[in-house]
Amino acid sequence: MTSNDLHLDIQDDIAIIRLARGAKRNALSDGLILALRDAFEKLPSTVRAAVIDGEGPHFCAGLDLSELKERDAGQGLRHSRMWHAALELVQHGPVPVVAALHGAVVGGGLELASACHIRVADSTTFYALPEGSRGIFVGGGGSVRIPKLIGAARMTDMMMTGRVYNAEEGERAGFAQYLVPEGTAFDKALELAKRVATNAPLTNYALMHALPRIAEQPADHGFFTEALMAGIAQAAPDAKERVRAFLDGKAAKVQKS
Repeated sequence: MTSNDLHLDIQDDIAIIRLARGAKRNALSDGLILALRDAFEKLPSTVRAAVIDGEGPHFCAGLDLSELKERDAGQGLRHSRMWHAALELVQHGPVPVVAALHGAVVGGGLELASACHIRVADSTTFYALPEGSRGIFVGGGGSVRIPKLIGAARMTDMMMTGRVYNAEEGERAGFAQYLVPEGTAFDKALELAKRVATNAPLTNYALMHALPRIAEQPADHGFFTEALMAGIAQAAPDAKERVRAFLDGKAAKVQKS
């Protein structure tokens, strides 16, 4: 699938989803958000993992301010909820998503990255939330997702003061799980997506859908949800086959990296 705003390429069981507004630093227009939503809604059932990348030197510089219209409160609420619905399909959609970050990961771009499950940043990456200086507030789910990565205090500081994190600072703060040399974020993200795609689908589903909810539940509820998910996952035929292969000495053992 190809649109003016977004390109989707299926390579074996990996979906490569590329923001394609390089001339605008991949700023998120309504059209691009809707194309992203449609891409995840219509992924073929053969896809097991996805990579989100940005065309050109930047992953995503945030909301396309040229589309920022005068809206009344109700219109603004509905616009924000449209973003929520699209990014919900990234975080709680059909497959795990790895983000390949480079250059600007700013505003709405950081909201998109925070909806992904694994984030790989190269050394050119920088993170910012300039909404505070522009008189607006995050509206794409950032106030929920970003504090879970870096804490509410850091996010408050970023929005109040305009603080920018570089790639190294960002990795330490928790924006990304991997930091790689310039120009290699996509290759690393694709490598990880291929590895993730080999997992049992039900295990990946549990990690995407159950683990975040368990983390927010009271402990006794979390333990019960975990037990339910563990019972369901281990009962799957794929899981039984994998355990049998390990017990028969046919599966690789964990090695120190």
